Amino acid sequence: MIIAGVIALCVVLAVLAFLLPRLSRHPERGTQRSLGMGARAGGKAPGPLGRLFSKPFHSSSRAVGKSGSAGRRARRKMPF
Repeated sequence: MIIAGVIALCVVLAVLAFLLPRLSRHPERGTQRSLGMGARAGGKAPGPLGRLFSKPFHSSSRAVGKSGSAGRRARRKMPF
């Protein structure tokens, strides 16, 4: 369920970045901030469990950033 939510969020951010590149920065940063808070909370677990709990949040944050930048990059390549 969470994976589907992250995928849907990435798709929405990519479309938003393609249509409105400047206005897509704020939702992208907000999403990355909330995922960063989850990663910090998961990282407080002791030892290897901390890395294990925070890894999904780090990879989701990276995916959100890549989808936003991909939408803006596709917009730059368009001829209009």
